[in-house]
Amino acid sequence: MEVSQWAKIFLILGIVLFIIGVFLYFLPRIPWLGRLGRLPGDLVWKRNNVTIYIPIVTSLLISAVFSAVIILISYLRR
Repeated sequence: MEVSQWAKIFLILGIVLFIIGVFLYFLPRIPWLGRLGRLPGDLVWKRNNVTIYIPIVTSLLISAVFSAVIILISYLRR
């Protein structure tokens, strides 16, 4: 790979990380997004000093949103 290709990859990676950081910063201030991770269907087991957390529904929701975005981007690129 050439240096210019690496520069593009790092630039895109930086922009994506910035967007994720801004999203996570404002997440508690958005009431309906603040429930992510505590949706019905997310499993939580608490025993003594151990907590096991399995966010099944949250993972499915995030996967569906990312899939829709990728499909939309691929559709718009044609």
